Amino acid sequence: MRRHADAIHALGITGVQARLIDGDGRHHVVTSGVADLRTGRPVPPDGFFRIASTGKAFSSTVTLQLVGEGRLRLEDTVERWLPGVVRGHGNDGRRITVRQLLQHTSGIRDDIPDYTTEADFQRHRYDVYTPDQLVARAMAQEPAFKPGKGWNYSNTGYILVDMIIERVTGRHWYDEVERRIVRPLGLTQTSWAGYSPAMPEPHARGYQPFEAGTLVDTTEQVITDTGSAIISTTRDVNTFFRALFGGRLLRPAQLAAMTRTVPVDAELAKIIPGARYGLGIYRRPLPCGGAYWSHPGGWGGYITDNGVTADGRRSVVLSVSSILGNTPDHYVRQQGAADALIEGALCGPGGADASPGPRLTVG
Repeated sequence: MRRHADAIHALGITGVQARLIDGDGRHHVVTSGVADLRTGRPVPPDGFFRIASTGKAFSSTVTLQLVGEGRLRLEDTVERWLPGVVRGHGNDGRRITVRQLLQHTSGIRDDIPDYTTEADFQRHRYDVYTPDQLVARAMAQEPAFKPGKGWNYSNTGYILVDMIIERVTGRHWYDEVERRIVRPLGLTQTSWAGYSPAMPEPHARGYQPFEAGTLVDTTEQVITDTGSAIISTTRDVNTFFRALFGGRLLRPAQLAAMTRTVPVDAELAKIIPGARYGLGIYRRPLPCGGAYWSHPGGWGGYITDNGVTADGRRSVVLSVSSILGNTPDHYVRQQGAADALIEGALCGPGGADASPGPRLTVG
C-alpha cells in the first residue's frame, strides 16, 4: 500500500491517504505527500474529505431500504412521486423508473455548473443552487437516449432520487441517511455540509489545476450538487461498505437488486476498464480473480476511491487531495494509479485471491 500511495504522489498528486481493513478487522493506514502546499504539513491519516459521488451508494441504500419496507417500488415512475418535475425537451417522468435513475439508464443529462477556469472558480465558488434549479437546468437538455436504452452517468438522476426519498418519507434525504445508516453504524466522522463551504479539521487541502495548469487551492467552496456534499473519513467509508456487503443494511432481495449490473458506456469504460453498474454501485474485476464493489467520487479537488469484497470482510478506501489534470489521459493515469492501490490491497495476503468468500449473483 505504501508503494502504491507513493506512486500516486509521484504522479504529481499533493496528498494521499488510504486505509485497508483486512479480514481480521485490522486497520492498515498509509499516507504520502503533504496536506498543505504552503506549510508542507503531512497528510493526516484520519483526515476528512468530500466523498462526492460515493454518496450515491448511501442514497441508493436508503432507497432500497424503502423498497424493502414496501413504501416504494423500483418500477415506480418518477411521475408517481414527483409529478410534473421531469418534463420538457423529450424528458418524460412518466416513462422513467426509480430503477433507471439509480442505474443511470434514464437518459437524463446533466447541466450542473462547473468551473473551467480559475476566474470562474473564484467568482462562483460560493454560488448556491437548489435541487429544483438543477433539475430545471437538466430538463432544458434533450435526453441522451430513451429510458432504458443506454447508459449515461447522471448526477441529476440522483438529485431526483434524493427528492423521491424526501417525498416518500416526509424528511430531508440526508436526515434519512443519518437515521438509517450514519447513526446505526456509529459513523461519527460523517456529516452533510449542505451549503457550507467549510471543511472540518483535520483535513488535507484540496487542489485543482485550471487553464494554466497551476494547482489552485479549492478547499473552500459550496458544492453545487448538495447530494455530493457528504464529508467523511476513510474509517467511516470502510465501515459503511463493510456493513452494506456484510448484510447489515439491506435485505437479501434488495442487495441482489443493487448488485444486478449493466455495462457502462464506452467513454467511462476507457477510464475504469471492466466496470459494470448496479444500483448505486460499480462491479469491477480483480486481477487475482473474482470481483469487488466500489463507488468512486470526486469534487472540489478531492477524489476518493474504494473497494470491498463481496462478503464485506476486506475493504479499502483511498482519498487524494488534488486532481492530476483535466484531459482524458490525466483521468486514465490517475485512475490507473488508484486501481493499483485498491486492487493490490484487496488481492494482498489474506485477500480476495486467498479467501474469495461467497459471490453475489450479478447480471
